[in-house]
Amino acid sequence: MAERRAKVGILISGRGSNMASLIEAARRPDCPYEVVLVVSNVPDAAGLAFAAANNIPTFAMSHIGLKRAEFDALVDGALRDAGVEYVALAGYMRLLSPGFVEKWAGRMVNIHPSLLPAYKGLDTHQRAIDAGEAKHGCSVHIVTAELDDGPILAQAEVPILEGDDADALAGRVLIEEHKLYPAALAQLVRGK
Repeated sequence: MAERRAKVGILISGRGSNMASLIEAARRPDCPYEVVLVVSNVPDAAGLAFAAANNIPTFAMSHIGLKRAEFDALVDGALRDAGVEYVALAGYMRLLSPGFVEKWAGRMVNIHPSLLPAYKGLDTHQRAIDAGEAKHGCSVHIVTAELDDGPILAQAEVPILEGDDADALAGRVLIEEHKLYPAALAQLVRGK
C-alpha cells in the first residue's frame, strides 16, 4: 500500500519556477508530498498556467484594496479547504500577516536567494557582488514573523565568478534552488 503523502500548498506571485520544481519532484513515487493547491496574489501570474496544465487546482486573487490580514484570511481559507498541511512560498512577493504565520508555524517554508542570514530581502545577487563576496547561494528556511529570519533547513553555495553580473549569478543560484527546495521540503515533511 502506498504511503500517505502530505498535502502541500504553494504560494507564488510570478513565473513559479520553484513551484514547478516542487511539482516535478512530487511526481516521483518516493516523494513524501503532493501539491494540492497553487495560490497567487497576481491573477495572471505565469506560474498559474503551469499549475493548471499539471491538473493542480489554483486560487488566484489580487490583494489590492484588501488589508493584509483580510487577504491572508482568504488565502488561509483556500489552503484549509484544500486540506493543505504544509505551505511552500515560491517567489511569493508579499509579507505575510503575523496571524497567518502563526497559524502555519513550523509548517511553512520559503526559499531565499542568499546564504542566510546574509542578504535578507531583495536584490541579493547584486548586493553580494557589490560586497565582494566569494560565494553566494540559496537557503530554505521555516517562515517566521521576521523577514527571511526563520530556522534554516538547507543551503546550497554557488561561487561568485569574476565578471559576474546579477543576472548571471541569479541564473546559477536558481539552478541550485530547483534542486534544494524539493529536497528540503521532503525532509521537513518526513520530520527530519
